Amino acid sequence: MSDSPDLDACLARWHALVADPDPAALAAQVHPDAVFRSPAVHRPQEGGALVTAYLTAALRVLGPSITYHREWRRETGAVLEFTALLGDREVHGTDVVEWGADGLIRDFTVLVRPLSGLTALVERMAAELAR
Repeated sequence: MSDSPDLDACLARWHALVADPDPAALAAQVHPDAVFRSPAVHRPQEGGALVTAYLTAALRVLGPSITYHREWRRETGAVLEFTALLGDREVHGTDVVEWGADGLIRDFTVLVRPLSGLTALVERMAAELAR
């Protein structure tokens, strides 16, 4: 068995989830020891359940308008450039995703700009996570 995931399959599953969010399907794609990094929180969020919660909230907040524009790949992951609308604010960001050989998300880092878009995202994510 290769140490590298099938990136085509991993990315296809991710894009399918973005198009049609399903928390159970998302949870099945996240490794139990996964880590989520966000510009909205100081410390990495560790553990599959917490990573799934953050990604589910992000798909609810950004998902309706998220559009991926470009991607850069490496052996175990990809950087996905996106834009999304939050009210009248456009956010521009990247998702940096690493998968294990098993095809499960191991590490997910989100970067967002501009500051006004990040502020709007932080507010909406906080409300979504509090639900």
